[in-house]
Amino acid sequence: MDNLKQHSRRSFAHLLSALGAVTAVSGQGATATSHAYRFEDLEARQNGPNVSRKVLNGATHTGFAIEVHETELAPGQSPHAPHHHDFEEILVVYEGTVDYTVAGRTTVLGPGGVAYAASNDEHGLRNNSNTRARYAVVELGRTT
Repeated sequence: MDNLKQHSRRSFAHLLSALGAVTAVSGQGATATSHAYRFEDLEARQNGPNVSRKVLNGATHTGFAIEVHETELAPGQSPHAPHHHDFEEILVVYEGTVDYTVAGRTTVLGPGGVAYAASNDEHGLRNNSNTRARYAVVELGRTT
């Protein structure tokens, strides 16, 4: 059963990557349209030793806001200080390991690990390994 859970989580991580690769939108708030994008075509933004790629920033056909991005986090780094916001957030780890803290509890997540931060729960993460960590974030209901 544990292998099935692990496989399912890894499949979910790959599914999120595929979601980002096949869906794109120009401009926040616009209705997302179907389109195919290759990972290597996503614009990489350097932030010190870290790299991020915007994948999707728009809305579903019902107007529900959604934003997806991917980050490559250098060893020992955090993308930013712990924070909270009104919208919910899902994080899926592809490579490496991170310490993910939400509502005061820290969990080590490796490939296939998934975390959820509810609205206004303080959360943050740090790459706890000596290799790069790669993960995707899905923001649900983001308005800014």
